[in-house]
Amino acid sequence: MSATEPFDLAAWTVRRIDEVDLALDQWLPVGAPEPLGEAMQYSVTGGGKRLRPLLAIAACEAVNRQPFESLSPMVREAALRAGCAIEFIHAYSLVHDDMPCMDNDVLRRGKPTVHVQFGEAQALLAGDALQAQAFDCLLSGDADIPASWRLGWVKRLAVAAGALGMAGGQAIDLASVGHTLDQPALERMHALKTGALLRAAVAMGGLCGAIQAAQEAALTVYGQKVGLAFQVVDDVLDVTVDTATLGKTAGKDAADNKPTFVALMGLAAAKTYANELIRDAIAALQDADLGDADALRALAHHVVARTH
Repeated sequence: MSATEPFDLAAWTVRRIDEVDLALDQWLPVGAPEPLGEAMQYSVTGGGKRLRPLLAIAACEAVNRQPFESLSPMVREAALRAGCAIEFIHAYSLVHDDMPCMDNDVLRRGKPTVHVQFGEAQALLAGDALQAQAFDCLLSGDADIPASWRLGWVKRLAVAAGALGMAGGQAIDLASVGHTLDQPALERMHALKTGALLRAAVAMGGLCGAIQAAQEAALTVYGQKVGLAFQVVDDVLDVTVDTATLGKTAGKDAADNKPTFVALMGLAAAKTYANELIRDAIAALQDADLGDADALRALAHHVVARTH
């Protein structure tokens, strides 16, 4: 891309989402007993921003200093596998998060949640199976993907999804209902619950190449800042956007008496804070030798500009 030609995030995103959706469909298990297989497909292929796989692909581009189309088939396959695995974990987390024992939501991505559509038992099993499928996606077949990449993926994804990541953050969230958290406690909760998978997406995409220590450090900071900004914006949207636009029940955090950045800071300050985090994320990229980071920068800006 020339220095005078602006990066077209919309066109880039359409191409990448098409590739991700095709790969997700190919990696869903064939022959799963019904309705389990249908529930898994319903949770994965029913829309979604695909932000996590997009971040993985963008990080892969940056480390390799080339647009995705110019990378070798092996590297493209690796980045897509990393992105699909993260999306499977994300989908499983949403299925379980929506269940009556958690947040008890009936709407997700503008349609009935999985437990409403298939029942609680099948929703529980679908989430379990999607979590297992993520690791199968990373480890099966195609021996030309370096073992070091695969091991790095598995380690990062396991930590991001577990007690020191997403599951731990959800535990804090459940224990915090009705309580007031100060900013460090609120940020820690969301760094685990929401941020861990977003950081893992960037890290796993960065592993799909000869990543240098300074680049890895920059991607870590970028992932941390973007992950936290994503949650701040989520809290803003929960009080500023209607249910139809949001695709899930608007105002539910306040109704459930959950601690949020808007409740802590106020609406205007929360918006300002999200923009500050994005500036910090982009500054981290500029401090490292990352070649083609246009997509990472554009995705960071998109996180605060989104409306759902």
